[in-house]
Amino acid sequence: MTGRPGGVPSPAGQPRDRAGAQSSRAPGRARDHDPAGAVRDHDPAGAARDRDPADVARDRDPAGRPRNARPRDALGRPLPRGETGEERIPDDLAVPPEEALSLAQRLLDTDRPFHAHEVLEASWKAAPPAERELWRGLAQIAVGLTHARRGNAQGAAALLRRGGQRVGAYADAAPHGIDAGRIARQACGLADRIDADGLAAAADGASFRLT
Repeated sequence: MTGRPGGVPSPAGQPRDRAGAQSSRAPGRARDHDPAGAVRDHDPAGAARDRDPADVARDRDPAGRPRNARPRDALGRPLPRGETGEERIPDDLAVPPEEALSLAQRLLDTDRPFHAHEVLEASWKAAPPAERELWRGLAQIAVGLTHARRGNAQGAAALLRRGGQRVGAYADAAPHGIDAGRIARQACGLADRIDADGLAAAADGASFRLT
């Protein structure tokens, strides 16, 4: 991996799974089979059964852990191999909660909600049990914003509402100075506007505030 978006510090901690924002097998629907409520992006080229084994060997980081070297665009969509993609969030990112929120906000401000989701998902995985649903909800909101930028109104509204409800459950006692009530109202309100007016309601996704 080369470079780290938004000034990401050197990674440490546990590896984590990545989640995309929409499955190519079920366009227009949001599904919830992974920690962030998103569906993994699959290689559109399909199974590797007809490929030379040398072509399908797993890329690994310097520590020998497998990683996905497939280049992706700013919204996490796979690009053809050999193209230059966006810098990725490290698989094993581990930063304090306040820093994770600040980084996720900077990524939202630069129209990279997929990367913000990756940061928040890393925090979900590292969070103590009492905070996990909060971070899961924040990650789902970022996935909802990614759906909106990808043109999937139904998925955007579903994930924004689902994430907002999870975050809203912490409105009276959110840790780390998180204004859970405000974030929940913002997410659910945006979901309602998308339902009523379509994706035009989410045209300025960079205005969403976590901090």
